[in-house]
Amino acid sequence: MIDAIQSVGAFSTIRETEGAGPASSASLVMPGAGTAAPQAGSFAEVLGNMTTDAIRSMKSAEGTSLQAIRGEANTREVVDAVMSAEQSLQTAIAIRDKVVTAYLEIARMQI
Repeated sequence: MIDAIQSVGAFSTIRETEGAGPASSASLVMPGAGTAAPQAGSFAEVLGNMTTDAIRSMKSAEGTSLQAIRGEANTREVVDAVMSAEQSLQTAIAIRDKVVTAYLEIARMQI
C-alpha cells in the first residue's frame, strides 16, 4: 500500500539546490548561543530525509497493524505506531501547504 509513495523518495536525489549561493554553506548562529548549528545539508536532502522517515513510519504502522490482526502485537503498540505515522503525515501535509503557499505568493508578484 505504501510502496506507491516510494517514488517520492526521488526528491532526495535532487542536487540542484546545492552550492546555489553563499547561504547554502553558511552555518546559522542563534543569538546568545555562541555556537554554530550543525550543517543540515541542502534543502533537497532535508526534504528527502523527512520523506523517507515519513514513509518508514507509515510502513511501520501498517506492519504493526497487521501484527495486531494476527494477534502478535498489543493495542498499545498499534496505537503508538499509528499515532507516529499520523504525526509524520500531518507534518508532510503542513510542509506541502507552506510550499504551495510560497509558490502562489511568488506567482502573484508583479515583475
